[in-house]
Amino acid sequence: MESMEINTNFWKDKTVFLTGHTGFKGGWITLWLNKMGAKVHGYGLPPKTKDNFFSEAKINQVMASSFIGDINDSGTLLNRIKRVHPEIIFHMAAQPIVRESYLSPVSTFKTNIFGTINVLEAARKVNSIKAIVNITTDKCYESREWVWPYRENDSLGGYDPYSASKACSELVSASYRNSFFKPQDVHVATVRAGNVIGGGDWSNDRLIPDFLRSIDNGKVLKIRSPNSVRPWQHVLEPLSGYLLLAEKLYEKENSFDEAWNFGPVDEDTKTVRWIVDKLCEKISGVKYEIDISMEPHETHSLKLDSTKAKSKLGWAPRWNLENA
Repeated sequence: MESMEINTNFWKDKTVFLTGHTGFKGGWITLWLNKMGAKVHGYGLPPKTKDNFFSEAKINQVMASSFIGDINDSGTLLNRIKRVHPEIIFHMAAQPIVRESYLSPVSTFKTNIFGTINVLEAARKVNSIKAIVNITTDKCYESREWVWPYRENDSLGGYDPYSASKACSELVSASYRNSFFKPQDVHVATVRAGNVIGGGDWSNDRLIPDFLRSIDNGKVLKIRSPNSVRPWQHVLEPLSGYLLLAEKLYEKENSFDEAWNFGPVDEDTKTVRWIVDKLCEKISGVKYEIDISMEPHETHSLKLDSTKAKSKLGWAPRWNLENA
């Protein structure tokens, strides 16, 4: 299928409700939607770090509304969605860090599972909604530690609380789609992307922000699992897929109500060490060392097969990893 462009005219004056708008992906998709003329209403927690993309880019100034609230507060969430009367929902609010899920498993499960339930419950009580995109993760697959990329029909699972909670979010979305939204002619999809990188990411416990913070602090970066393989991609790559998919869901062309992978080409699936070595090549005098302390379990090899997105949506990465 030929590469498909996002229809900017489609988004003009569309009312969009976005959970997690204060996060890294949330900030970037807000700017993109605003540039296309959409009216974006955000709902999310305050930014987690002192330096953050939401504040630095003054994202609240380009939004139709920005509400600071907890996804677990179902009553307030419902009231906000009713007030906005959105046509499209992007659900990004989550506890997104694997290691944090070991420290706070209950809140991780609560936010990532019941937060999804709260969004979908609210959505089925508002008749303006036509499309819902739930952003989960590439880590929702049952970890097989194999060399092949995961496809959308591979088994869901999750060794750690974060991965398991996102697999549950996938199941919840499928259940609500079949039980409630299909009879209402509302279209629901889930999306699974790789490890996103890009400007404006101050998040804790992420490789490139940690690398840059170590330089700022004059410390040697310690990296864990240097040989772990991840599907790295620039943040705008999966966001373009989410936007293309939302258009299709809204327009009800065929059936797009399913799960979708948005990942890099196979040769851009690299190890942690490869990323750090590339950064060290670009910044002289920078060093790192391997952290040999015991760490919680994380998947060693993770790749995504995006064949379906390429064949049905015409989506493909624009930048290779070197450019990203």
